[in-house]
Amino acid sequence: MITTLIDSPVANVANIARALRTVGAELQVTRDPDAIANAEKLVLPGVGSFIAAMCWLEENRIDSAIHAAVANGASLLGVCVGHQLLFDVSHEMGTTAGLGLVRGEVHKFEGSLPVPQIGWNRVQCAEGGDRTLFEGVENGVFYFVNSYAASNAPDEIARADYGGPFTAAVQRDRIFGVQFHPEKSSAAGLRVLRNFVSWT
Repeated sequence: MITTLIDSPVANVANIARALRTVGAELQVTRDPDAIANAEKLVLPGVGSFIAAMCWLEENRIDSAIHAAVANGASLLGVCVGHQLLFDVSHEMGTTAGLGLVRGEVHKFEGSLPVPQIGWNRVQCAEGGDRTLFEGVENGVFYFVNSYAASNAPDEIARADYGGPFTAAVQRDRIFGVQFHPEKSSAAGLRVLRNFVSWT
């Protein structure tokens, strides 16, 4: 099955493409809405600003293409800001609606720790949660770069702590999201990507 990587200009597409190919993905990199709408397996990357990423999706009709693909049964993985875009809304520099594919809101970190969070952090799977993405992960430490995160999301399958707990990963049916960068997270991150690519 072909994995379609959305070629977002606000993402580290080259790095995640390299990681996906490393784990055996037959990869299509595109920003064509028709190709995205007809995809069976999608990866939505993102870095930087939620607002800039969401505006690009809307201006290029990729938001509706993602919804069409999901409605047709595609599986989807959002990464970092791509993960945040899956939620209902972000409160970065105001309030901006997301794709609404998973429930919850994205807020800036509060507390005394420096923002953004940059570096390695331990991720713990939720009790009784689906371990599909984390199957076989021996060292649950992943690389994060983020100032914003969801907390206590209804579809949370894993969490981490940065001055308080936050949602590190979600799953709702065939939709997955990870706040960390799997492409920068060594063997653990590659295993997460391999699990997604091989999941049917």
